[in-house]
Amino acid sequence: MDKRLLNILVCPMCKSPLHLDADKGELICKADRLAYPIRDDVPVMLVEEARSLTPDEIF
Repeated sequence: MDKRLLNILVCPMCKSPLHLDADKGELICKADRLAYPIRDDVPVMLVEEARSLTPDEIF
C-alpha cells in the first residue's frame, strides 16, 4: 500500500490514525479495535466491512 495514502487515511468511526498489517492485508484502528480489509490494493473503509479484533490481536 502506498505510504502517502496510509498517511491520510483515518478510521471512519473515530478519525484515529490507522496502522497497516501487511501480513493480513488490513488497516487496524487500535482505538476502536477494528480491522478494515484491503481488497485488490484498495482499502475498504466501511464500518460494516470491518471486523472486530480479538484480545490477542490488540497490540
